[in-house]
Amino acid sequence: MSSQAPISTPRLDLHHISAANLIALFEAKDDAPALRGLEIHNPHRVLIDFPGPLHWRVPQVKQDPGVNQWFVRWIVLRASKTIIGSISFHGPPDAQGMMEIGLGIEPPYHNQGFAKEALLGMWRWVVAHPQVKRLRYTVSPSNLPSIALIRYFQFPLVGTQMDEVDGIEEIYEIDREGFLALWGAG
Repeated sequence: MSSQAPISTPRLDLHHISAANLIALFEAKDDAPALRGLEIHNPHRVLIDFPGPLHWRVPQVKQDPGVNQWFVRWIVLRASKTIIGSISFHGPPDAQGMMEIGLGIEPPYHNQGFAKEALLGMWRWVVAHPQVKRLRYTVSPSNLPSIALIRYFQFPLVGTQMDEVDGIEEIYEIDREGFLALWGAG
């Protein structure tokens, strides 16, 4: 499957990575195929030196390339055409229509509103899909910047869970209608 059109926000373009390029990026640690034809650059080696979500997403894509539509996008600062992070849903909508998301922003770009902007762009894109009914964000109770981020979006805290890798996590969720009432469709 080919990559999808970028999701644009006021300062960012969220560039989707095709299934073939996602696999090559993870296995060869080379972003050249994924960047070919794009006028963007990756000086921070996002998803190369620290593959982040690729460890989980690539096996899912190998099993079913169709799920890649929900997966990894580079967060590109439009003004400089620089990749400053990545964002991805954890999978396609589950049986209840729930979508969980994760993201990472490179340290030089922290505290500038880029995470908020990228999340809002992705959430507005995904709630346009009728099968999506609920949005989820999980975070370690010690990750105060991420907690502040999700509180900004007014997602209610609905519980906790034990993650095999990350340990205890707080679960924040909002239904589609609640999100649209707060943030609109874009």
